[in-house]
Amino acid sequence: MEHKNHEKYLKAKKKVDELKGFYIHLLVYLGVNIFILANIYLEVRDSDQSFWQAGHFFTLFFWGIGILFHAAYTFEFNPFFGKDWEEKKISKFMEEDKEESKKYQ
Repeated sequence: MEHKNHEKYLKAKKKVDELKGFYIHLLVYLGVNIFILANIYLEVRDSDQSFWQAGHFFTLFFWGIGILFHAAYTFEFNPFFGKDWEEKKISKFMEEDKEESKKYQ
């Protein structure tokens, strides 16, 4: 009984660590990008360029994609290979194995 509780504890702790890691990643992303956007704003406020022309938004965009993948992993969001897909594939493969074993009997 204690062994099961310890396994549940370790699983829950791992999930909490993943969440904490994601939130730290998100806060760093927001902090760095606010700093970058503020610098761009200060750079263009007295010039003829618009904010969007002067901006270097590669960091914001590509790091944002990384944040989305990190969130999908952390919150177990997978629209392509979800639980239903797994269960259907498992059933299909089990049925194929059953049919194949009948051939050789």
